[in-house]
Amino acid sequence: MQPQRISSPTKNKNKWYKVKRVSGLYQYVPSGIYHARVRQGGKLYRESLETKDISFAKRKLHDFKERLERTDQRYSKISLVEWLEKIYFPTLKNDTGALKAKKRIITRIKRTWRFSRTQPMRDLKKSQVLTWLNEQYGEWSESYWNSALSLIRDALNMALNDRVIMENPAAQLTYQKRKKPIRLTPTFEQFQAIVADVRSQKFNGHDAEQSGDFIEFLGLAGLGQAEAAAITRAGVDLESGRMIVYRHKTDVGFVIPIYPQLRPLVEKLCGRKKPNERLFAIDQARQAIANACKRLGFVRDLPNGDLVAAYTHRSLRRMFITRAIELGVDVKVIADWQGHRDGGKLILQTYSHVRPEHSNRMAQLMTTERPANVIPIMAQA
Repeated sequence: MQPQRISSPTKNKNKWYKVKRVSGLYQYVPSGIYHARVRQGGKLYRESLETKDISFAKRKLHDFKERLERTDQRYSKISLVEWLEKIYFPTLKNDTGALKAKKRIITRIKRTWRFSRTQPMRDLKKSQVLTWLNEQYGEWSESYWNSALSLIRDALNMALNDRVIMENPAAQLTYQKRKKPIRLTPTFEQFQAIVADVRSQKFNGHDAEQSGDFIEFLGLAGLGQAEAAAITRAGVDLESGRMIVYRHKTDVGFVIPIYPQLRPLVEKLCGRKKPNERLFAIDQARQAIANACKRLGFVRDLPNGDLVAAYTHRSLRRMFITRAIELGVDVKVIADWQGHRDGGKLILQTYSHVRPEHSNRMAQLMTTERPANVIPIMAQA
């Protein structure tokens, strides 16, 4: 069956042709690919049928029309805001912080995007999503822009799966590439100052001591927050000087030494605890670190002018690794202490830099003079 020309080639530079006696079937001549163009409920829906075979194209067109007819007409006029608030958000089961962040995005959509309140969601276009994202998050960091896109895309995917809409206009939008984050690392002296400042907050009483212990443990053990919080008394062997730790993401166990700098604190924490009892009664000390940093002036400026704490839980782990490298500990050994099984490859990539004073100290070893502690090997006669 020959396709029927819609318009003359001189007037239609794209060279679209309509197939005779088949409603909604068109062919893009330069590529030979067939496309569906079907009007449903006053809206024109288009989709590439991804084939040059006309028989196969007819079958796919039939399936496309059936999908259009199966869309749930009960939601034909539902707005994006209604869908987000009444259908999408109640299905989320994230932690409290993540839910609050998603709720803030939905509130911003409702407040700043008129279309999201006044027009049916199924009329939403890709250009409208992109325009709103750029207007509201264009001057923010990439993570905020990506989070908003992720929420919109996820909500529209749910609508697509529930046959409320025929296509997800945000499906082809790509995430913005995030700039390499600024990760500041405290000196050991700054770490000690943070611990002391937290412990000095007498009005917090028991909480100040627990937070101080937790922060000090992170910095002296070089562990992550979740790993440290999960350690039990049974996992600590004071006689052999070892602790069993489990990686939070993989639940794989590994063993670290009870370092000399850490032993007094570990002995204190063990106290009279039962074998199955955790060393710490708290899971994190994020706010305590942030408040101490602000009191001590360890802050950094955000692009919007706000001041935030320069250090977090992760900063303490970076301090531990950096300090171990500077003290001359073998990278493979440090990797074992971190539960890595790559022989130190990740640490070499991440900590390829060291502080200038350490680099300068190492540079002094590169001399033409023979070091005093080297014994020359006598040549054989």
